[in-house]
Formats: sequence, C-alpha cells, structure tokens
Amino acid sequence: MRLIRAKNYEDVSVKAGNIIASVINLKPDCVLGLATGSSPIGTYKELIKKYEAGELDFSKVKTVNLDEYVGLSKDHDQSYAYFMRNNLFDHVNIDQNNCNIPSGLTNDPEAECAAYDKLIASLGGTDLQLLGMGPNGHIGFNEPDEAFFPATHCVKLTDSTIDANARFFATRDDVPKQAYTMGIWGIMQAKRVLMVVNGKNKAEAVKAALTGPVTPKVPASILQLHPDFTLVADEEALSLLDL
Repeated sequence: MRLIRAKNYEDVSVKAGNIIASVINLKPDCVLGLATGSSPIGTYKELIKKYEAGELDFSKVKTVNLDEYVGLSKDHDQSYAYFMRNNLFDHVNIDQNNCNIPSGLTNDPEAECAAYDKLIASLGGTDLQLLGMGPNGHIGFNEPDEAFFPATHCVKLTDSTIDANARFFATRDDVPKQAYTMGIWGIMQAKRVLMVVNGKNKAEAVKAALTGPVTPKVPASILQLHPDFTLVADEEALSLLDL
C-alpha cells in the first residue's frame, strides 16, 4: 500500500490526476475503472486541464464505471451516466462508445450484472480503478454487510448512503433506494487501485479501512490485500492515523 498525503482537496485532485495521466500516457489504450460522487470531481477537472493543454489523449482509452442507480435513465441529470458525461467525457476526446456503465433501466437485473462482469473480463480487466470511499467505508455501492459480494450486483442502499446522496436530489425521497455496483472481486481484479479521500468526516473510515481487520463491515478494508493500492488523502482524512 502506498499512502500519499495531500494538503487539501485540491492537492488530492492534482496528485490523483497525475497518477491517472501517467497510466494513460504509458498505455494509451488502457482500461480505466471510474467512480462518481463528489470525491473524484476534482480529479476529473485535472484530467480535463491536461487534455486541454495537449498533455493527454483519450482517443483509445476505454472505461468501466463502478455503479449506476436503479431506475434512472442515462439522460436523467442524477444518473451516473450523465455525471460522467458532464464531468469528464464531454470535455475530452474519448470515444463514448468505449465508455461502459450499467443500465439503470434494465428489465433483467441479473442478466445486466452478469453481462457487465463479462464485458469487464473481455476488456482484460481494468488497468487502474479509481475509488472514493463513503463515511461508512463503502466502495462503489458495496455497503457494510456480513460478507463480501464478489460480482456485480443490485444492492439496497443504506440510510447513511441515501442521506449522503440526498444533496444531489430535490428531496431525500427522490434518491433511488437501489443501485447496481461492481462487486469486490471486480474491484480487486484491477491491476492498480487508486482511492481519493478528503475531509474530517472520512477520518474514522480511513482509520478502520487501513488499520483495522479486513472485514465486510468495512468494505474498503479489503484493499489492504490489494498488491498495488494507493491512497491519496488530505490531512483531515488522515488525522486519526498515527503517522
């Protein structure tokens, strides 16, 4: 595990953007696993800056996203398909036919999940998986549970996750209660994993994930076992670690 300390969110974003840019430059046809939520937005802004400066070429890059809300179309302004277009894809020269996200409107959830895992395998897996982490230690929408769920699956969101996402919707009742998410096995199969974390409200989760036992009650703790895991976190998020 590599731990990179950053001063603040902006510094986290710059450092994470540099890591992802190096992967693209070293392997122009790389497969990137991408995340949504507030944590990676700054990282995506850094990648856009590098593209606009002529430092990055996304034309051969392929992407797979961690998750999507159940019940939202790809054009819904709170869907993760929309989020990715708005925060990255529409601003770089990526072929959006190479951008893969589970369908939130499928009529056959089990088939959709199985097809998504098959797709990721057909791409040879991800070269780098970008992650954020929730205050309860969730990664993707893999919530605290009694066991790690390996495959892409449909999950019922916890109240804490619904509360965290409510700021993006008109009311809490509008927040979807289920989501499709890449499973723990899919995340752990990535050749490299990069997590970005910031803020005091994540400090407890960072401590539990990095120094506690590997347990499905703290899903991010599984990353202790990944052979190439990098955490980029700001001082507040690291404040409970004895460094």
